[in-house]
Amino acid sequence: MKEPDSSTRRTGISNCFKEMPLIDDQEHVLVLSGLWNIAMTQPDDPEFPSLGIFDCMGRLIYRGINDRDWLLRDQNIYIPYYAAHVIGSYTMNKVEFAEKAVQSGVIPPLIELMRGKISWVEQRVAVRALGHLASYERTFEAVAVYEEEVVKLAMQIALTCLGTVYAMFVGVKDKGNRLKYHCDLLTRGVGGLDMETRRAEEWASQHQCWSIYILNCFASKERSLNLICKRDFLKDLCGMWGGLVNHSSPAGVGLIRILCYSKTGRKSIAECKGLTESLCNLSRSSDDWQYMGIDCLLLLLKDPDTRYMVIEIATSFLIDLVELRTLGDRSNVGETIARILLLDYKQSQKKLKNSKVQKALEEIWGLMVERRKREKLMSEEKVEDTRVLVSLIKQEGNLIFWSGEVEEAVMKYSEALDLCPLKSRKERMVLYSNRAQCHLMLRDPDAAIRDSTRALCLSNPANSHRKSLWRRSQAYDMKGLAKESLMDCIMFINGFIKSEPTRGVKIPYYAARMISKQMDATWLFAAARSRTSSGEVNKVQELDGDNDENYCTDQQQYDEMMRVMMENKGFISGLSTIIEEPLIGKGGNRRKLGKARRRRKAVLARST
Repeated sequence: MKEPDSSTRRTGISNCFKEMPLIDDQEHVLVLSGLWNIAMTQPDDPEFPSLGIFDCMGRLIYRGINDRDWLLRDQNIYIPYYAAHVIGSYTMNKVEFAEKAVQSGVIPPLIELMRGKISWVEQRVAVRALGHLASYERTFEAVAVYEEEVVKLAMQIALTCLGTVYAMFVGVKDKGNRLKYHCDLLTRGVGGLDMETRRAEEWASQHQCWSIYILNCFASKERSLNLICKRDFLKDLCGMWGGLVNHSSPAGVGLIRILCYSKTGRKSIAECKGLTESLCNLSRSSDDWQYMGIDCLLLLLKDPDTRYMVIEIATSFLIDLVELRTLGDRSNVGETIARILLLDYKQSQKKLKNSKVQKALEEIWGLMVERRKREKLMSEEKVEDTRVLVSLIKQEGNLIFWSGEVEEAVMKYSEALDLCPLKSRKERMVLYSNRAQCHLMLRDPDAAIRDSTRALCLSNPANSHRKSLWRRSQAYDMKGLAKESLMDCIMFINGFIKSEPTRGVKIPYYAARMISKQMDATWLFAAARSRTSSGEVNKVQELDGDNDENYCTDQQQYDEMMRVMMENKGFISGLSTIIEEPLIGKGGNRRKLGKARRRRKAVLARST
């Protein structure tokens, strides 16, 4: 490498690549570690791919698989991992490198590792490399030679890899019983048991997501759909979300959306009720992949063959999103949803047997068509009078709520919403959010989710109204939807961070408790842990009440608390609530309520 003459140096490197798989040398692992580092930092450098590095890596993998004595000698156990990683790193960006790799025969040894011939660590990087090779048009067919086996293996890995990593590594609490070379590869020799566990969680999530990525490559070409669309696999696919450690990957929902682009995929998904319900929950969440859930449902609704298989459940969820303007870089999201739901509006009413769906479609029609027409004809003076009236009714609702008459407060907020002009989005957001709080108090989580979702659609930007996020997080918690509750709670906490970027962040402790509870429920290895430790009961932390001393006021303390929560997984129930309007003291409530009602009558008299 240090040879100044380029020609001599290239010849030496090429000879090294040819000789390395044939000779025994204790320093091979150091060379492979160096090559791994170069491939990671300079994946687009053409020098090593042009000098035979792919052939060398493939032969080293084969030797590790077929010569067990060699593999267990010196530190050769590390070599297959590094070799597969080098192949994956050099093929992730450049199709010409991928072609060289295929021509060098790397696919058969990678598939051997994918079969689990050594361990899950090598299998993980083999899946990564094969995913890169399958993603290019010019190298896809080389992987597709093994199509049925690769697809079946990828499905099996996606289903079992989390359990495998937990059973063979994370669940092994005694450091001395963990495979040393796994520990070294995970942490590079730095960090103890906790660091190894956190890194293993990250790797396990990547392992699952990369196996799903291989399936994406086949599904996007409508290949092997008969295998991928098996009901049992689809049912589990919606639960593969990558967790917080791999939030950049759409994981299971990414594959589901690709399947929705094909007729076969849409039919299979529509027939899986549990999967449709998961897509509906995703569509009403603050998850980064919310738009994918919406996309999938709209694709199912646009297809005449699947529309009436999903419309009954989809309508009851999507109705809450019809006033959503933008979502990320997408505009007119709610308009699109309403238009697709109202396709063949008159005909669909005849086909539908569910009266609730008919009522929901009528509500969308009334809101998006009839009410808009009616409000366009209103004079500015009439609009202003209506706004004043709505404000007075809202005040009445607030006073009634604090008097303890929650059901009557719901009626007041509903009355105000019926009158409030559609263009008054902020006022309607507050009304929906306040009504959601009432539904929480009445222990009606479904209604609370509906109203808080509508409030979040009216917020600017979408999903940014903190109080509605917290209310929906609580409602999802009541229904046992831990992931959706966790996402909303994280967004709620992010609101505190963004609102006070230059000062110490003041995060309510009840939100920290909710995060802790849902992190435990959605932990990547939660299912594997419950299978291997059935009968064990998690210890519940005893926490103090919500006073000023129980706030995280320093960002560093907050970060440490979040880390500890992930490790301890403690939680406590009985969460606090937030009301949209400031607390009104008990004294004078009746007097203020009477005054508000008198003002309301005066406005009504003037408007008539």
